Amino acid sequence: MQKKLKGYLQLCRPANLPTAAADVLAGLAIAGISTSRAVFWDVDFKFSLDVVLLVLASVLLYAGGVVMNDVFDVAIDTTERPERPIPSGVVPLSHAKFFGLLLLVLGILGAYAVNNYTGITAGLLALAILSYDKYAKHHSFFGPLNMGICRGINLLLGIAYLQSWEQWPYCLVPIIFIFAITMISQGEVHGKNKGNILLAGILYVFVVFYVSLMNQQTAMPFLYQLPFLVLFAGMVLLPLYRAYKDNVPLNIKKAVKAGVISIVVLDAAMAVAHVNLGYALGILLFLPLSIALAKIFAVT
Repeated sequence: MQKKLKGYLQLCRPANLPTAAADVLAGLAIAGISTSRAVFWDVDFKFSLDVVLLVLASVLLYAGGVVMNDVFDVAIDTTERPERPIPSGVVPLSHAKFFGLLLLVLGILGAYAVNNYTGITAGLLALAILSYDKYAKHHSFFGPLNMGICRGINLLLGIAYLQSWEQWPYCLVPIIFIFAITMISQGEVHGKNKGNILLAGILYVFVVFYVSLMNQQTAMPFLYQLPFLVLFAGMVLLPLYRAYKDNVPLNIKKAVKAGVISIVVLDAAMAVAHVNLGYALGILLFLPLSIALAKIFAVT
């Protein structure tokens, strides 16, 4: 029983789930929730419930997406990663398929319970997830792009809380960043992807400058944003440099892992310009949680 439970948890990629929650909290800040509400101890019940539902919806959609990814990848994983829950037989394929679809449906329903804008956004996210899992991931360009779009819509899930998608340009940040990470991950098995790593490095730097530019529209002093941006840049660029210098699967996997986990820092860097320092530090608390889970469960 314990082995089966661990198998289901492995399918959900627990270390990645806090990053999905961080996206939604960043989206709420970008949408323009008031400073008074952005202090967690001064909120009304409905707002608190809505935030919990949106975070839960995002986590369920992410979990459902990675479960379905393994469902569609069972033939490849049987050869390349036979230790995974489905090819190893710990979780039967039919059970994994039902589990993944159930998570996606529950995620959509949770988002609809908040308002129609978030519900529609969640539905679009589920479609983008299934599009990636079934089709796009096999394409060297559209796969990374589709994956980035999934993250962009996840950020939009928080932005849609105030029933508007006006701040959608911020969604380009996770789209470009995840596009870069997914390109790097294409070398996890065989290595030899220096070209992709070099391009990813350029995109990482562009993301830092784009966030800085977008945040200039707010009244928050840049010095409040700078520590988050510096931390983010260090977390993603140093492992990327090592993967470029010694272009082997282990270093590439570490660069991908660092990129995924650092999404929390990127979300905090976007949020701090729109709300306050305390809110951004609250998002940053997901980072040690994600790092701790990554020591137990695989990120990719």
